[in-house]
Amino acid sequence: MSQCGITLLLLLIMSHAVAQSPVPTSAKLERIATGFQFVEGPVWKDSAGLLFSDIPANTVYAWTASAGAQAYVSPSGNSNGLTLDSQGRLILTQTGLRRVARRESNGLQTSLASAYGGKKLNSPNDVVVKSDGSVWFTDPPLNIPAGQKAELTFSGIFRISTSGALQLLDSSLAQPNGICFSPDEKRLYVNNSAERVIYVWDVGQDSLIANRRQFASMNPAGYADGMKVDSLGNLFSAGPLGIWVFGPGGAVLDTILVPGQTSNCNWGDPDRRTLYITSGNSVYRIRLGLTSGVGETGDNLPAGFDLYQNYPNPFNPSTTIRFALPHRTATRLTVFNSLGQQIATLLDGDQAAGAHDLKFDGTRLASGMYFYRMQAGEFNQTKRLLLVR
Repeated sequence: MSQCGITLLLLLIMSHAVAQSPVPTSAKLERIATGFQFVEGPVWKDSAGLLFSDIPANTVYAWTASAGAQAYVSPSGNSNGLTLDSQGRLILTQTGLRRVARRESNGLQTSLASAYGGKKLNSPNDVVVKSDGSVWFTDPPLNIPAGQKAELTFSGIFRISTSGALQLLDSSLAQPNGICFSPDEKRLYVNNSAERVIYVWDVGQDSLIANRRQFASMNPAGYADGMKVDSLGNLFSAGPLGIWVFGPGGAVLDTILVPGQTSNCNWGDPDRRTLYITSGNSVYRIRLGLTSGVGETGDNLPAGFDLYQNYPNPFNPSTTIRFALPHRTATRLTVFNSLGQQIATLLDGDQAAGAHDLKFDGTRLASGMYFYRMQAGEFNQTKRLLLVR
């Protein structure tokens, strides 16, 4: 290829890579359901569709394209945040009952946490389940039922172990709200609602968190609310104007404008590439396509095998390669040069279900086009990456 051709190819690839935002320019926001009181906590369950809370209506709804929204749990304890555990059971933060609960397969509800140190929790808000089965949630005093009062003197970030023990992880934020993990679960993100600041902690052994620092902030008036991450580690946070999209380093990549008071978002559809958004009295969706949701268990494990485009691309000197597995699989990931010669084996062994990322370091390589290939069971896919010095 001529030097002119190489330059043109580089410009084309770089122009595509500049779209660091995971929101395609052609993506359109669609309202799929409306007429509720105030919706929150969307989570996708393959066997039921999109589940979401209507807090004042004391109901969890299930929405499908064919049937619309139907009551799924009522009464719901004025549920707010929703997620799924490793068995696909619904986990609810119930502001009306001031507890975190689990909905069993027979429809009954089991209280997981309702008090700390002999005092009632404030108003459990958002919740996430770690891959080890532990349940993590925020507890600000934002929705304490009328006629009741706060008993705790702090707002907490809590963890419920698989044995049922309730552990206070942090009490430094006035209004901890949205909560999620990085894809590798090495970082915990929590936003402080009225302050509109997102903080991040390192997650260490025994799930202790440390080294709190500011990750990002949102300037317009309003509130920070529910958060999720995608397969590349981008963070999507409800806030003023709609959904704010931050890169793994905290830079603002995009803003999805949403009508109403945007409260939360989550990934859905079988490929987890549609972002569902709750805002005010309505539910919206936007098809992203470039990335998918990760970090959830149960029914929300990846629906299939996937190999994502490396990020960043072009890169210098290192880049991240991300892939998804719907179940534990022997997986091999290799890198080749433009002559088809294998130059690196990044992975070769049994891997757990979920999203994974690998770092490829090209420090010792010359500029040029390279290829990476993933083999997992019958899945076999190859993608290009470009090293530019």
